[in-house]
Amino acid sequence: MIIEINDLLRQIDSIKATLDSHRPFSDHVVRQLRDYYRIGLTYSSNAIEGNTLTESETKVVIEDGLTIGGKSLREHYEAIGHAKAYDHIYSLLAEEITEKDVLHFHKLFFQQIDPESAGSYRRRNVIITGTDYIPPDYSEVHASMIKLIKDLNSDTQDRHPLERASDLHAAFEAIHPFIDGNGRIGRLLLSILTMKKGYCPVIIPPVKRAEYIDALQKTNKGDLQTLRVLIVSAVYEEMKSLKKLVESLVR
Repeated sequence: MIIEINDLLRQIDSIKATLDSHRPFSDHVVRQLRDYYRIGLTYSSNAIEGNTLTESETKVVIEDGLTIGGKSLREHYEAIGHAKAYDHIYSLLAEEITEKDVLHFHKLFFQQIDPESAGSYRRRNVIITGTDYIPPDYSEVHASMIKLIKDLNSDTQDRHPLERASDLHAAFEAIHPFIDGNGRIGRLLLSILTMKKGYCPVIIPPVKRAEYIDALQKTNKGDLQTLRVLIVSAVYEEMKSLKKLVESLVR
């Protein structure tokens, strides 16, 4: 597994070098990529959590403001809220991530779903179904998040940036700071970390849902490598797609 992930990381960095040769991207390329990932990231992240909107339906809801027959109001709000939170990513790529930013992400995503809880840490204890892991007491969330945010902004080079991003994603999900929306906010923060280093956003295909959940559960028992492999593999596939997109746009 270690040999596999190291090989993938080398291939990813080779693709990144090619992409870097085209940087800085023109305004046209940046707009095209932002719009492309706005739909893809929103659809995939929501689908992992059980949202049944298809990718094309997600696009219609976000871009055209239309409702889809047979789909719940919450599913529409999840698409709209995630797109708003995604848009906030780009204001942070050259800045440090603050606690205010994390709370704002949650407020943008959750505002129409639960205005009372949106933008606030959970005020009661929770359990995570399907696992015996118990998140920290709600009274410990704030202190845990302050430490995590410091780590998010640290520029330590003890691991490859993608492995480090994966480990920080696991740490966020372990804290489970919100009453709901932890997965979506955690994956947005994961993408910020990878994008800050010049990589693509992290899109975990919905078909990998069970594998992703299992990998997260393993991190709570000390196995960080399974999640690292999954995330690095997802980045590798997306970096190949990003290379094709960029090369088609810069012709």
